[in-house]
Order: sequence, then structure tokens, then C-alpha cells
Amino acid sequence: MSQKQEWGSRLGVILAVAGSAVGLGNFLRFPGQAADNGGGAFMIPYFAALIFLGIPIGWAEWTMGRYGGRKGFHSAPAIMGAVGKGSLFRYLGIIGVLIPLAVSFYYVFIEAWCLSYALEYLKALISGGNALGIDPATANEVQTAASKSHFATTVGMERNGVLFEGGLAPIVWVFLGVFAVNIWLVIRGLSGGIETFCKWAMPAMAVCALFVLVRVLTLDSHGDDRSVSAGLGYMWNPDWDKLADPKAWIAAAGQIFFSLSVGFGVIINYASYMKKKDDLVLSGLTASATNELFEVGFGGMITLTAAVVFLGVAGTAEAVSGGTFGLGFSTLPIVFAHMPLGNLFGFLWFFMLFLAAITSSISMYQPTMAFLEESLGVSRRQAAGMVVGLGAIGSGWCVWFSGGMTALGTIDDWVGTFLIVVLALVQVVAFGWIWGMDAGMKEAHHGSAMRIPRLFWFVIKYVAPLYLLITIGRFVVQTLPGWIEGLGKNEVARNSVLLIGAVILFLVICTAIGVRRWRAAGLDVDGERLPDEDLQQSKS
Repeated sequence: MSQKQEWGSRLGVILAVAGSAVGLGNFLRFPGQAADNGGGAFMIPYFAALIFLGIPIGWAEWTMGRYGGRKGFHSAPAIMGAVGKGSLFRYLGIIGVLIPLAVSFYYVFIEAWCLSYALEYLKALISGGNALGIDPATANEVQTAASKSHFATTVGMERNGVLFEGGLAPIVWVFLGVFAVNIWLVIRGLSGGIETFCKWAMPAMAVCALFVLVRVLTLDSHGDDRSVSAGLGYMWNPDWDKLADPKAWIAAAGQIFFSLSVGFGVIINYASYMKKKDDLVLSGLTASATNELFEVGFGGMITLTAAVVFLGVAGTAEAVSGGTFGLGFSTLPIVFAHMPLGNLFGFLWFFMLFLAAITSSISMYQPTMAFLEESLGVSRRQAAGMVVGLGAIGSGWCVWFSGGMTALGTIDDWVGTFLIVVLALVQVVAFGWIWGMDAGMKEAHHGSAMRIPRLFWFVIKYVAPLYLLITIGRFVVQTLPGWIEGLGKNEVARNSVLLIGAVILFLVICTAIGVRRWRAAGLDVDGERLPDEDLQQSKS
């Protein structure tokens, strides 16, 4: 089995889970979703989704993770097999390893973008030049073209393989350094690596965000509709007519899943290292609240307010609609170019994005490390070597096929969007219908200072599964045919899906090997015994 790992403190696991959730989705995706769905009108379905979907399903994941950990399991397939009482949920649990691993393929590349931009702003701050070649004295169209051109050149959007022509491009060297740091932190383990880094990085992110937020909230007005008050009003004053649009409600739920890492496979792994008397309910609530501080309090108020001050409400809605990863790299540099001390605040912003990205990416490797240790019986360093190999192939694929961001976008669509909802459904069905609400809540309340209200029992068992089934049904009918058609027209997209398929096959084989090892070791792979009985057996 895997080497003994544990958290050093309750604060450590809360910051690690919050660090996993706090990432580029908070600072880039959330503002885009809000602007694309009516600003303040988006916040009502957003908080409804947080309360009735994100937090309850998160509690279920925390509970299943600790339950599995008490049985000696730390990987999603093993834990889901114990909770779901059989092989069906065990093999569906493979999705909980696939998602963080596959998302890491492109996420570390984007992480390198953040650090690269931070270094360019730092260089401009020292030299006193115009960062990224954006001259605020030129026309808006010229500045926009310069920002977009710099981004496209930096990340290699022009064509596949361009980052390797005539030697390695600067972004590739940054990527290699970032990839090495991620692996080094994960090898150091939960307490010595991930927890220690998050205890430093999360406060540092908050300090950077506060500096930028204060500067944004003290910007000079450029007119009644281009002021700080107009920006705050755009974010918090709802357009009641837009609440009738079902698109806003669907987008809000999707953002909550993406933001809180619900259905991502990380929480269930992290929670498996917690002790029986650790407070799951309060820990889950605290991690969610920390994530919301960064997403709404920092990400939304900084990005949307600054954009409205310089672009106006109409310009903001046009510039940030869609919430793509390239948004903050092509739009916000123009804002910083016009802002006093823009190079300083540009550096703080992109360095904060880098910290947010790396606290998320290290959490993506940990579930795979635990799975390989557990299923194959290898050491942590051997598992790390395998993760390096998988990561090098997957991330190398995204870096080489950077043209049009096709490889990145395909993996994000199929794994980082669709499969998150699928895994959330698998987990909530296993928790509420197979394991049972009474058994699940009994486990959740061990050591908890507060109890989960009865309303959320109903939400977990009925509301959440129904909502997720409707979401998946809409996807299958409305979106899936177009995605499949697109694969037939684009070779890179098609091969990216085949790469995902190859990873799934590898994980299936590892799981099959693991099942035989777990049974031979006398472990309760099908959840037939209570956890306390497992502990007594191990002691005897």
C-alpha cells in the first residue's frame, strides 16, 4: 500500500483544499461568466448554486474521502468501490484520477503563461518601459491589437510546433521550470510539500490581491458610466429580467463546480488523510468560504470594476464575455497600461495568478500519485517518476499543439468540463442512494461541532442528482453531437481525445491490478464492513 501520509494540522488541509479550488477559474473564468450573464443578475443563481449544490456535494466528498481513508484507501477508485459497494463505482471512480491528471496537462502550461507575464511586468517595472509593448498613448484599437499579438506569440497560437522552431521559445523554458517545481512539491508529500507551500502561498495571494483591489477601488472616474461605483453596481445590481434566462442558472452551477473543485477528484483524496475526529463539516464550509473570498471578493471585484472604469459597461460585457483562459492575458494588460503604477500592479496581478495556478496544479498531481502508490504498490518516488512521464507526454502534447489552442481546448471541454459533472453525479448517487444518507451523515458528524441541516439531506439525495441528470441530458442532446462532428474535422482534436482514451486504459489496468492486491491484503474493497471493524482487524 501507499506510504503513510497525513496532514500536519486542520488549517493545513483547509488551506490545501482551498488552494486546490482557488485558481484561474476564480480570477479569469468567474468575471467572464458574470459579464456574459448580466453582471449582478448572475450573482443570484450563483449563490443559489453555491448553497444548494456546491457546498452539499462538497460535504459528501469530504465524508466519502475520510471514510475511505479509515479503510486504508486514498484513491478515488478504491474509495468509490467501498462507498458504492462494488466494481461498477470502483471503475467509475477512475474518473476521479483522470480529471486532475488530464487537466494538469494544460493547466501547468497556462501557469507558465502567468509567470512569464509577471516576469515581463517586473522587467518593465525595473527598466521603466511599456510592458508587453502596449503604448497607452496610441489608439485603443492599436493597444488591443498589440496585447492580443503579444499573447498569441507568447503562447504559440499561430501554428503547431512554433514554440520549438529555432530553439526553445522562452515560454517553454518557463514551463519546464514550473513543471519541475510542481513535481518537487508533490514528492515532498502532504505535510512537507503541499501543506507547507499552501500555508505560504495562500496568504501571499491574499496580500497581492488586496494591493490590486485597493488600487482598483481608488481609480479615477472617466465618466458616470466609467467609474468605480459603476463597476460595483454592474457586479451587484441585478437585472431582474435576466433571471428568467435558464442559461444564467446553468452557467452559475457550472462555475460553482469548476471553482470549488466539486467532482474533480481532489477533495476525496485530500479528505482520506484526515482523522476520524477531524471536523469535516466545518472544514468543508471554511474551504468553500475561502474560495468565495478569492473568487467574488477579489477576482470579480478587481476584474469587473477595473474593466468598467476603463472600458465602460458595454465594453466590459463585450471584452470579457465567454470567460476563456486567454481573457485576462489579452484584456487586463490594456487596463494596466492606463493605470498609474500599472507595471507594479500588473506584476502583482500575474504573480498572484501564478500562485493561484500552482496551488491548484500541485493538487492535481497528488490524486494520481496516491492512486499509483496504492494500486501498484510502488514507492512515492517511483510514483512520482510515473507521474513525470504521464505529465511530460500530456503537457508536451499541449505545448507542441499550441496552434489555435486546439489540444488545450479539447481536453478542457471533454475532461475539465463534461466529466466533472459526470463524476459529481457518480459521487452523489453513491453517497445518497448506495451508501445511504443515514450512514453517510453519521460518518460526516463524527467529530463535527456543527451538524448538516436536514434540508441538505434532501438536497444531496434528490435535488443534486436530478439537476446533474438534467445537465448531462441537455449536454448529450444539444452539445455532444457538435463536439463529435468537430472531432471528425480536426485531427489534433481527434488525437487529443485518443490520448485521453489511452490514459483511461492505463488507469483501468492499474485499478485491476490494485483490486487483486487489495483483496490479497484483506482490505474491504466492496465496503462490506464498517470502518471501525476494519481498524480492529488491522490492529489484530
